Amino acid sequence: MPWAGTFREDFGASVVVALVALPLCVGVAVASGVPAEWGIVTGVVGGLVTGWFRGSALQVSGPAAGLTVLVYEAVTAHGLAALGVLVLVAGMLQVGMGVLRLGRWFRAISVAVVQGMLAGIGLVLIAGQLYAVGGVGAPGGTLEKLAAAPALAGQADWTAVALGAGTVAVIVGWRRMPARLRLVPGPLVGVAAATAVCVLLRLPVEKVRVEGVVDAVTPPGWGAFGVLASAGACGTVIALALIASAETLFSAAAVDRMHDGPRTHYDRELVAQGVGNTVCGLLGALPMTAVIVRSAANVEAGARTRAARVMHGAWLLLFAVALPQLLAAVPLAALAGVLLHAGWKLLPGRAVAALWRTHRGEAVVLVATAAAIVATNLFEGVLVGLGIAIAKAAWETSHVHVEQVAEEGGELCVRVLGNASFLRLPKLLDALDALPAGQPVRLDLSGLRHLDHACLTALHGWERGRAPLAGREGAG
Repeated sequence: MPWAGTFREDFGASVVVALVALPLCVGVAVASGVPAEWGIVTGVVGGLVTGWFRGSALQVSGPAAGLTVLVYEAVTAHGLAALGVLVLVAGMLQVGMGVLRLGRWFRAISVAVVQGMLAGIGLVLIAGQLYAVGGVGAPGGTLEKLAAAPALAGQADWTAVALGAGTVAVIVGWRRMPARLRLVPGPLVGVAAATAVCVLLRLPVEKVRVEGVVDAVTPPGWGAFGVLASAGACGTVIALALIASAETLFSAAAVDRMHDGPRTHYDRELVAQGVGNTVCGLLGALPMTAVIVRSAANVEAGARTRAARVMHGAWLLLFAVALPQLLAAVPLAALAGVLLHAGWKLLPGRAVAALWRTHRGEAVVLVATAAAIVATNLFEGVLVGLGIAIAKAAWETSHVHVEQVAEEGGELCVRVLGNASFLRLPKLLDALDALPAGQPVRLDLSGLRHLDHACLTALHGWERGRAPLAGREGAG
């Protein structure tokens, strides 16, 4: 058996990854507005189903904070019963993209847009979890949450706030502990400490509601597929497929830099994620994507093959089936603290500062994408970011230069160089209008690499309006 020689390393890593994944699975589910068990089901599928595929050897999949906002919006708009259908169709779309070998094209997405997407998700996550930490009902939209945040002090349950803040403090402080202790993941230690305090002091705070993983499996009925007649639902499906795929493949690129093993096969990994999401949809669970936190923990714990991520799924299933009472003792404020920390880590403060010093246009794209997500929603915000990135690229690659070459027999020879697009049309016409009036002009367009219809039409108009009429040559 090919895994026999590395079983010891993979077995140890699988335990660590499962311990990292368990609080995140539950926390992401609660923040998404669905039963906690659904997050565990997705984590199990991410290990036992997606883990077998050969796309990426060490990348670990499961429910991710990056999809929390989109799932919450989908559940709010279409209901819990429709979520399985949306995830199922999104998974099938991912499989189709992988079969058509579109995985590699996700690497062409602007890094600034992806970083802006993560920053926007982090801001939305923080805005929502501030209310969860305080045990207060949250307003509907992110802008409303941010506007009402100053009033939280007078409404919050300070016992819950203390548990959430303590969880964050433990997670942050755990990174300074000796390496041997850090083998136990910080989020697990933080949640365990908060749960122990809550149980010992019998604190009256809200706990996780757990009914059993097997009972939580709710395959969508035929009637639920009617939601696909809605344009909004179709947009959600596309957003789930694209965002989950982009996050997975960017995570794969990051994980590949952490180890010396086999590199990720992007199309196979896309198929693997699609199969996983298809199964999650059939089980009525949350969508999955590759999660950089779990993947990094897998690499750092010494995993050698994909056996580690398969076994991590088995551990999650064992924990959920054998220890449901333990999960029911976890305070929601502790999970909110875990997600607050996760949201904070998504904010690319250093990346923005570095981009501002070197590529200010990219920094603008990043900030604009994040702001658009906060102001609208995840799907529309990403579309805005992509639009700005494309416009920026078009502007930067569209350079046109007008130069006077020589005068021959009283005729002025003018060369137009570069890429003449509508974005540079004002500059082009200003340069032509500044030429000496009344003198014959011959335009040489052979130096143009691109001439769009708007510029060609404008040149014809300028030619007709100049007296005497200028000749043209070299329709480049």
